[in-house]
Amino acid sequence: MSEALIRVLIVDDQAMVREGFSVLLNAMPGIEVVGEAVDGRQAVSQVRVLRPDVVLMDIRMPELNGIEATREIVAADADAKVLVLTTFDLDEYVYQALRAGASGFLLKDASARQLADGVRVVASGEALLAPTVTRRLITEFSKIAEAPRPPAMARIGDLTERETEVLVLIAQGLSNLEIASHLVVAESTIKTHVSRILVKLGLRDRTQAAVFAYEARLVTPG
Repeated sequence: MSEALIRVLIVDDQAMVREGFSVLLNAMPGIEVVGEAVDGRQAVSQVRVLRPDVVLMDIRMPELNGIEATREIVAADADAKVLVLTTFDLDEYVYQALRAGASGFLLKDASARQLADGVRVVASGEALLAPTVTRRLITEFSKIAEAPRPPAMARIGDLTERETEVLVLIAQGLSNLEIASHLVVAESTIKTHVSRILVKLGLRDRTQAAVFAYEARLVTPG
């Protein structure tokens, strides 16, 4: 039985960008582009109809920008995965999109392999948090960010000492396997800790957990 295709929606107001990403992704095994949208409003509508596994989302668009579109998409569908596209790495708009629920971001000049790998990582339920550039983005903009979500801050005291330790390691970009190795425990134990952390803090995924850890100063920016 063949593995199910990862269904992707591409959202960008530039036709050449949409077409380019579509050609690159359709050429990759296990990935199928099922639709395109020219702005955030159309993206929200297309997600409702097409139910893609991953949404490649541009930030600066007319009608509804990528931040607001991401917020609406993840609010309507808890399983939606949004991968933000940007032309430069230290982009405050991308940071706001991560806060809004995006699972990670890629630069628009990423190679075909990087693009496909990013889609696969996000589709699998992981956050695209490993690249140093993502951590640098979070570090930079968490310094000047508004306070973390009040409900999450109220629950931070509910974390056990080990859960807090795991949260810090997530913010440093470590995978479950790397955290397990660092703490000398089974990977399944770390998965349980991560799930509990997200529930207790009312967060969506590892990316939001990392953003939260920096904003709550559990990890010192810099």
